[in-house]
Amino acid sequence: MNNIDSTSVISEVRNRVLYLALNRPSKLNALNRAVFDRLMEIIEPLERHQAIGCIVLGSTSDHFCAGADISMLASRNAEALRCDDMFAEWQAFADLKVPKIAAVKGCALGGGCELAMMCDIIYAREEAVFGQPEVKLGLIPGMGGTQRLTRRVGRAKAMELILTGRTISAHQACDMGLVSRVFTADFDDQVRAQAELIASYGGVATRAAVEAIGRAEQTSLAEGLLFERRVYHGLWNTDDCQEGLQAFIDKRPAKVVNR
Repeated sequence: MNNIDSTSVISEVRNRVLYLALNRPSKLNALNRAVFDRLMEIIEPLERHQAIGCIVLGSTSDHFCAGADISMLASRNAEALRCDDMFAEWQAFADLKVPKIAAVKGCALGGGCELAMMCDIIYAREEAVFGQPEVKLGLIPGMGGTQRLTRRVGRAKAMELILTGRTISAHQACDMGLVSRVFTADFDDQVRAQAELIASYGGVATRAAVEAIGRAEQTSLAEGLLFERRVYHGLWNTDDCQEGLQAFIDKRPAKVVNR
């Protein structure tokens, strides 16, 4: 990752929350290699320690992300895209077990909607819009849209959204199950409060929860239940669990032990 553009994504840590902001306002925060490289530079160390309890991915402008940077892709041919396995590298962001919140303002279209779906929770400001309009370019979603959208909203809704390319409002997205909550006022403060709440809990447990819920989309119910029980059993030996149990008995707030 040489010559990484450190301005393409702005980062800040407050109260165990890592705030990431896409910063290409003139391009509506369209995704390119510079954005991916900068994100990876920031998040790669996070799996190795517990100092960060939650990640919030937002933007510095009034739009979350308009999708992949078409000007970057237009000159590529199909063979080059296949050889590079275009977009496969984004799975590293999706696989990060630190709880991730997408804070969506304005548009989250195409790759922007797919990037939001790589997060564990999507919060939207009231005027936000979502969509997978790739069909209008003679394409289909390529960063996981056909798979993640189907799992979030069901086959019927995913088919209609992808085949028509239409956009939906934040409230429609919430009703479908794509968005967790819509905040009509004080958006940044509301997102910050939720992120700090998640970060206030032990990182071992929250990361385990992210992994266990992810299993629900990948395995049978029987296998998922077995995985959940094994993780639950293992958590009893952690310092966070012992502190949490003792705090409950003592009727006091638990301290985050595992940092």
